[in-house]
Amino acid sequence: MSKFNVTTVRSATGTGPIVSEQTPTGITHEGAPGYARDAKSELFLLAVTNTVGEQTFYESAGDHDSRFTQLVAQVAVTDPDWTGRFLRWLRTDANMRSASLVGGLEAARAMVGAKIPGGRQIVASVLQRADEPGEALAYWTSRHGRRVPMPVKNGIADAVAKLYTEYSLLKYDTASRGFRFADVIDLSHPSPAAPWQDDLFRFALDRRHGRDTEIPERLTMIQGNADLRTELATDPHMTITPELLQNTGMTWEDILSLSGSKVDKAELWTALIPSMGYMALLRNLRNFDEAGVSDEVADRVSSRLADSEQVAKSRQFPFRFYAAHKAVSSLRWGNALERALKASLANVPALGGRTLILVDQSPSMFPGYYFSTTQRRSDMSNADMAKLFGSALALRAADATLVGYGSTSYPVPFSRGEAVLHLMEKFVISDGTDTFGAAATHFARHDRVVIVTDEQNQPGRYRSIDDVIPASVPVYVWNIGGYQLGATASGGRNRHTFGGMTDAAFAMIPLLERGADGAWPF
Repeated sequence: MSKFNVTTVRSATGTGPIVSEQTPTGITHEGAPGYARDAKSELFLLAVTNTVGEQTFYESAGDHDSRFTQLVAQVAVTDPDWTGRFLRWLRTDANMRSASLVGGLEAARAMVGAKIPGGRQIVASVLQRADEPGEALAYWTSRHGRRVPMPVKNGIADAVAKLYTEYSLLKYDTASRGFRFADVIDLSHPSPAAPWQDDLFRFALDRRHGRDTEIPERLTMIQGNADLRTELATDPHMTITPELLQNTGMTWEDILSLSGSKVDKAELWTALIPSMGYMALLRNLRNFDEAGVSDEVADRVSSRLADSEQVAKSRQFPFRFYAAHKAVSSLRWGNALERALKASLANVPALGGRTLILVDQSPSMFPGYYFSTTQRRSDMSNADMAKLFGSALALRAADATLVGYGSTSYPVPFSRGEAVLHLMEKFVISDGTDTFGAAATHFARHDRVVIVTDEQNQPGRYRSIDDVIPASVPVYVWNIGGYQLGATASGGRNRHTFGGMTDAAFAMIPLLERGADGAWPF
């Protein structure tokens, strides 16, 4: 009988970028054997899950952030080219604003100390929105003082020339900011890209320093904004059109603040909705319901939310749609949010064969149960993201076994065509974390195993995934926690680790199973 030339044969030569030691030398936070990763792998997994300044289950905000900055500094010196590409990708494709900003500044600082060029370009690449140069200076001065190295200062200046416009000044240059546009201009000395920007810089400086604030003729949007505010003060019921808001740089938040107490809320939202961006619509569904907007208006909102092109353009994390679903009580948004969520998960592959999917629902995946709202990212927990990705993968797979687990495990039944949002509600929290026990209980000659977890196992009957899953069967760990040590080896034959808050890395599974190397996504 043939031992090797069979229909289920797969290549095992594909390697992933996340590399760990192959024998554990440490322990996880729960006391099980832990595998250390190389610096780039540890940095990547930490960065794609990193919400700067916020508590995680096992690490304080200070320890979490300190580990991140130390890793960035280390890798920036040993491989500045990789670091630059990684941080640019982290801000643009991965859409991690705070982590990329801190990473860019700390990388530049380390490179300045080591006399390595390139810090200026890294800083400029991670500043992609007009409020971020001020954020960068606020971070730098609070952590390193007011002496800003020239590469950092020049990188901020490059970003200012690219990002500061009339609209951005109206939107972001407010008294609530510690560093106003003028402060950034004073400290970084950017060169204006055009005559209108020279006027804009002078206007921002004059306004900040209490000098003559007459609006220059070239700044027509700022003048139109001032005129519209005057008109709204006398006639809060005036007709608001998207064109009017666009030409005057007025945001829906401005109109709501100026007219909200004087105009019927349903009427006001109906007027504002056509000019609102995708994220604003998604976050205001509950407000629309409370204001009583008509079903006709709600249908138009739903149509935009469900549009796959707008979902892709918005670059919303998949968990945002689940958060919106949890925030509303009305049923009229359900179909649109489900369609939008599925569109945001376009990279989830339709895996052939039989797939075992293990979804960690242990207490450490639920920081919201233990920390106040000021200590956590949002109402979304790691457990929510785990069951979201696990459910989506199961529904796309040809033949999947879906399992939730903690110290014990349980199958999660589902039907083909079931809504992801509905399937997610079938998971329950479970004490403890026994990943390998769950794998042993439910593995039945599956073609692959996918584990979505923070990798913080407790000691148990099995010490390694290799004790329960044959070496010939690929095991893919989706890391949501970003902790220093992992529960499994990675980077070798049929053992791979991914991570992040989006579905993008799932596309590596079929790539690796074809025998191709899964490279870094940048």
